[in-house]
Amino acid sequence: MGPGGTVASGYRVLNYRALSAGDPNKIHVLTFDYRGFGKSTGSPSETGLILDAVAVVDWAMNVAGIPPSRILIFAQSMGTAVSIAVSKHLAVQEPPVVFAGTVLIAPFVDIATLVATYRVAGTIPILSPLARFPLVFKYLQRFIRDMWLSKDTIAQYIRTNELNGEDYRLTIIHAEDDYDILPWHHFELLFWHAVNASTPAGISYDDLEQKKLDSKTELGAAGSVMEWKTDNGVIQEEILKTGLHDVIMGYPVVTRAVMRMFEAVDPSFTS
Repeated sequence: MGPGGTVASGYRVLNYRALSAGDPNKIHVLTFDYRGFGKSTGSPSETGLILDAVAVVDWAMNVAGIPPSRILIFAQSMGTAVSIAVSKHLAVQEPPVVFAGTVLIAPFVDIATLVATYRVAGTIPILSPLARFPLVFKYLQRFIRDMWLSKDTIAQYIRTNELNGEDYRLTIIHAEDDYDILPWHHFELLFWHAVNASTPAGISYDDLEQKKLDSKTELGAAGSVMEWKTDNGVIQEEILKTGLHDVIMGYPVVTRAVMRMFEAVDPSFTS
């Protein structure tokens, strides 16, 4: 969930249906309120939210008895930072735990960059004018308590899986008209950090952009899809023309992303 409500707020219940729509008899959604929201007590913090999310995943595996290959980590907006951290946390432990996949909707690279680019309703800047003055903005960053360095965390997650030879799947989805997470370099930078970490020699941002031009699948009004494959993993970028920040959660693209990952692990999943 995001920081603006609870697990039962408005559109969220409908969104859960999109997650399980591919096969409601086999796909079940486990969600929870952040600390200090809804039924959860306490005060939210970066460390606390990660601990809570790890505890939820631990319950799913060790109490509900669901194997990692049948667990998909899914998140939107603020939740993407939490899910990336959890996926990395479990991938680096011994023995490593890698799930069926991770799906991120409307992610951001880190809080400092988000603050520097955020505009209310896509038009009213908050701190972005100050980003033009590096010394001033650097000083203000000292007051950011939780950094949520998703770009670094996602690189660690990918690099760890590659080194361990673990199969992994990551899908990042964003809508061009999302005025909450702007500008575009949030989405594109996160994808690049993931791809860059998947190869020993790395790849420059510009080279990846050129490869996108050569190999991405154009879907017209539906947007485009870029898939990056290694011997171990699949990193996919899906860009929709429309979907805003929250409406996209109920789109079929979400259902397809979920089903694609479960079917990759077990081709008989839908049979």
